[in-house]
Order: sequence, then structure tokens, then C-alpha cells
Amino acid sequence: MGDIVGEEAEKFTDCRLSSKLVMDNVHGFIPIDQLALQFIDTEQFQRLRDLKQLGLTHMVYPGAVHSRFEHSLGVYHLADETVQQLKKYQGPELGIDDFDVQTVKLAGLLHDVGHGPFSHMFESAFLPKAIQGAFEWSHEDMSVHLVDYIVDEHNIDIDESMQKKVKEMIVASTAHASKNSVNEKRFLYDIVANGRNGIDVDKFDYIVRDSRACGLGCSFQFERLMQTVRVMDDEICYRAKEYLTINKLFLTRADLHRTVYTHAKVKAIELMVVDALLKANSHLQISSVVNDPEEFWKLDDTILKRIETDTHPALKEARDLILRIRRRDLYQFCNEITVPKDSLEHFKNVTPSDITCSQDLSLGKLSEDDVAVSNIKIDLTQGTNNPLKSIRFFQNYDSTVSEPIEDDRISHLLPGCCQDRIVRVYAKKPEHVTAVSKAFENLQEKMFWKKVQVHATPEKNKKRKIKQ
Repeated sequence: MGDIVGEEAEKFTDCRLSSKLVMDNVHGFIPIDQLALQFIDTEQFQRLRDLKQLGLTHMVYPGAVHSRFEHSLGVYHLADETVQQLKKYQGPELGIDDFDVQTVKLAGLLHDVGHGPFSHMFESAFLPKAIQGAFEWSHEDMSVHLVDYIVDEHNIDIDESMQKKVKEMIVASTAHASKNSVNEKRFLYDIVANGRNGIDVDKFDYIVRDSRACGLGCSFQFERLMQTVRVMDDEICYRAKEYLTINKLFLTRADLHRTVYTHAKVKAIELMVVDALLKANSHLQISSVVNDPEEFWKLDDTILKRIETDTHPALKEARDLILRIRRRDLYQFCNEITVPKDSLEHFKNVTPSDITCSQDLSLGKLSEDDVAVSNIKIDLTQGTNNPLKSIRFFQNYDSTVSEPIEDDRISHLLPGCCQDRIVRVYAKKPEHVTAVSKAFENLQEKMFWKKVQVHATPEKNKKRKIKQ
């Protein structure tokens, strides 16, 4: 066996000094340090094994069964790799110490510990309907509460200032995060959750991991970016020649949203699960635990099996919906539109009420409960704005200044619009497909003075036999 030298020797030493070495199918061996292990070996963190990373997507892409547990380990690893890279080349200049390294790693590890069941569907689709009125809830905020709860419940020996910074890093990309609270080393807060331009190791991990799980190719190479980062003026900057690599990051993410995360059948199943959870909510009190970390951590994807196997009469409607999903008797896709570019800025979400108000009564009377609508936004991380304009680049490693780069200095093939809004309409029962489809066409003519859908409603849906 040959000698281990250079960087490989350092990695080998790090592994030997760590408490545990975990094999990951994306990143290979991941060394886990003692403090991180104290968080991992808790029931609150182990719960992430029962939260699928892509929610209900596995019902369309069978391989997408990976969990938030392995994703969190992956982000922990990439956070470590990134901060170690900066420390290696700019450590003395930036004042990066072991405290900083440990803090960034823990932020990566714990950034998703507050997720609810079925990925983002829980907070964006279920909770707004389950809790009426002015109510704000995010998995980032719950992650912060759970960090405190885990530390107290398990007597984890962590420096108070480190704990505080870990929590700040977790919410660094959220709209209400206070940038003014960070007085030094602001660049460290952009590694895990980057609110400045959206480039962070969270995306690096899930783009590659999700693409692999769904059997899709992924030409984006995060390693190239991680090897060339540099901090200038307290901000992580990139070589100018990596402009198109970063553009590929945003485009790959957008493509995953369109082809995987918001697949028409995935959204149909999500709509059904939301309806099932709403029907079960009064009996199971699902939404009542979202502000209580002590109870919230007990909630995971197994809630569906609990509803499905509970024979209580109050859960019958919810059970019936889950049975329909099992038997692939899904809400029927009627049609979709991509909102015209000139209507994006002032477009409001379409509701079932909008559909029923546009119905053709000669086809039968529709109620709002006969219709399901999915309003989808896909962007490059900053709404209608181009995130590339928020990124600072340097020409080479001798450069002393960084600056944004205008699109037309790179290529004229880059996209001129940075957001898609898609409206999909479903009939909850097969016999309503024709009426819902016609109502949707009528609504388009009201909103846009023309029909903007590309295809007619699939005839196979219209002609589908009604199950007795």
C-alpha cells in the first residue's frame, strides 16, 4: 500500500480524529465530528429519516425515496469543505478559526431539522388552509426552535455564542432575517443559506442528489465552484470565467422544479394529500403542534399511514382520499397555462371560485369542491430578477476588486425572463373533466382576452369511465 501524502493525508487524519465515518452515495465518506454526532444521535434529528426529501415525488419517480437525513449530512459535509477551502487560502486574512468552521458545519447539519411532512407542501399548501388568518410559519423558524429544544433536552455542551450564530445562519436566506445583526464575517452566513444571491451548499447537495435519485442527468458541477471561491469585501465571489457554470446552477434548479418537483401528477397527489390532511385535522389536531417543538418533532410522513389504518369514523373522508391515491384514482388533470410574460407582474393566483364563476352551465353545475387548482412559481431564486446580477466576480486571483457582469458581455443566448408562473386545473371526479376544462378556457378569455393554453384537454381524461 502506497504512502498517503499531501491533501489526502490531511483528509485521512481528519477522518481518524472524527467520531464517525459515514458512507454517502453522493459524496463518499463523510467524517462526523463529536459535537455534530451529539445532535445526530437524538430522536429529533433521527426523525429526518422519516421525511422524504422530495415529499410525494416518489409516487411518480420511484427512486426519489431519499430522506432529509442524508441531505442534511450532505450539506454538513459541503459546508465543511467550503469553509475549509476558504480557511486554507485566506484563513489569516479573513480571521477564520475552528469556531467558525464548527459553526458553519452545524448550520449545514441542522438547517432542515424543522421541516414538516411532505417537504414544502406542509408549510405552503396545508398550513395556510388549516390555520386561517394572519399566520406565518416556516421550517427555518422551526429549525431554530428545535435547535434550542435539542440542546436543552439532551444537555448538549455547545458554546452559547456558537448556538446563536448557528441559528442566525439557518435563517440567513429568509425574508425576515436581519442582515444588520451580523457585524463581522458576513460571508460565513452565505455558505449554507445564501440570501444575497442564492448560491449555497444546500442547493449544491439537493440538485445533485435529487437528479441522481430521479434518474436524471446533471451537468452542473458544484466542485468547480467550490474550488475557486474567494472572499472579497466580506462577500463570497467567483471567477468571471465561472459565469456560465453559475447560470447552469440556476437553470438546472429551475428544470428540476418544472420536470420533477411540480410534475402534473405530483401536484395532483399533493392536492389530494392536502385535502386528506385538512379532513383529518380536526380529529388529529395536526396543525395545533406547529408552534410547539416538543410535539412538532413527532410529526412526519407516517401521518398518512396513521390516517389510512385508523378506523375512526371522523377519518373516513381522509381515508377514502388516501385509498384513491393508492389505487391511482387521482384528481384528473384538465389543462394548464403558462402566464404570458406581460401579465406576470400583476397576476393573482387562480382559485376554484374563479373556475366555477366561468363555468358553462349547459355542461352541468360545478361547485368549488369539484375543482382543484395548483398555482406554480418557478424562478432562478429571486422572483422576476436575475440572481446573476447580484453576484460579484473577479478576473483572476491577483484581482483586488470584484464586480457584477452584465449578461450581454457573456452571451446573447441567456434568458431574458427569470420567472414562469403556471396554473394547472384538476377535476376531483372524472365526470367533471369536461365542465372544468371548458370553465378554465372561459376564464382564460376573461383574463387574457384569448385562450393561452397550448394543448386541448386530453381526450382520454374526458372519455375515462366513471368507476362504480
